[in-house]
Amino acid sequence: MDMKLALILSALLAVLFTASLCLGSVGLTPVIALSALLGWGDPVHILILQEIRLPRALLAAMVGGSLGLSGAAMQGYLRNPLAEPGLIGVSGAAALGAVIALQTGIAALFTLALPLAALLFALVAVGLILLLAGPRGGSMTLILAGIAMSALAGALTSLVLNLSPNPYAASEIVFWMMGSVADRSMSHVVLALPIMLLGWALLATLGRGLDALTLGEDAAEALGMSMRALRLRLLIGIAAAVGAATAVTGAVGFVGLIVPHLLRRLTGGRPSALLWASFLGGASMVLAADIAVRLILPSRDLKLGVVMALIGAPLFLHLIYRTRRELP
Repeated sequence: MDMKLALILSALLAVLFTASLCLGSVGLTPVIALSALLGWGDPVHILILQEIRLPRALLAAMVGGSLGLSGAAMQGYLRNPLAEPGLIGVSGAAALGAVIALQTGIAALFTLALPLAALLFALVAVGLILLLAGPRGGSMTLILAGIAMSALAGALTSLVLNLSPNPYAASEIVFWMMGSVADRSMSHVVLALPIMLLGWALLATLGRGLDALTLGEDAAEALGMSMRALRLRLLIGIAAAVGAATAVTGAVGFVGLIVPHLLRRLTGGRPSALLWASFLGGASMVLAADIAVRLILPSRDLKLGVVMALIGAPLFLHLIYRTRRELP
């Protein structure tokens, strides 16, 4: 990745992370926020920073980075700027696991029951996609398997909601599916981070293969790339990163689609450079959206997923319009 772009995105991420710690119903200066993080000063400020704002800011950055990185990897593999991580059905399967945990009451057994159920379903979905696509299946087979899995997960989620006898459980499910990093603790960070790190590590190894893939699958294989190994790392990496993100925050859309598109020209169109640019850009976008959630209608519990959809949908429509204009 270009050093100048890396510095700009890193600085933007640092500024937004600091703002996320300082802004809210109780405004704090950066100095007071830092002191509270270190356990100094007003006990109320220490409680707010360490128990509420720090986990929220960390999760926003982790989720945004995971979605941005996964989106760039998926677009590079499929060589399609309209591809996004949800295409393979991992987020839908994770949402189904969470919905079932809420509906059956498993989520109430202990704090991390809900995200663990979501992660389990995400892993099962990847296994099924690998079985459906087969060891020699190409990108089209992968897309079709992912669409089938996503449709099945969506249908089963709707069925659970439809058959829910408890209106309170149904309401909780709907609100969870809107996506949010509010009311999360360091336990959620500790659960998600190791799994996300695995996903990030696997996706980071795809750069050389994705660069070769821009010449076509046959040319990439001629350069020594194994398409089977590349696809396996892609699927497991996205499952770990996106599955963990969905498990702890619910559904947050458009990040993996929009961020790589915005940064593609700044990276010269190279998939390897776009991967970590999208990681930093995605983290920055979700942090900015979460700050907006706290500043816009703070008393109405506006959800992160709703704000991202309001931002992402117009950008997506613009992307479609521009893609149509570029067609011969």
